[in-house]
Amino acid sequence: MENKKIISREKIEHLARLALIDLSEEEKETFSKQLNDILDYFQKLNEVDTTNVEPTRHVIDGLKNVFREDIPGKSLTQEEALKNAREKQDGFFKAPRIIKE
Repeated sequence: MENKKIISREKIEHLARLALIDLSEEEKETFSKQLNDILDYFQKLNEVDTTNVEPTRHVIDGLKNVFREDIPGKSLTQEEALKNAREKQDGFFKAPRIIKE
């Protein structure tokens, strides 16, 4: 199988900028190689002959919805919720800004 670079170093740099992550040159190379290795493995899986394999619907036959019924319960008052907050403003939790302009 030929090892084509689908995830280039430039794509890694672009994704890092979008995620606001600073990567070293070594990390860019490492992540590019690792992601390309993962995609190569998926390509190998795509080459497997599955013509006689019956599709799997669920690993446990007859499984029903396992979620509990949504029943409202007692919750905290606003004062109780904010009691131990380090910073609060106008009755809400105050958190640092995370989006750069």
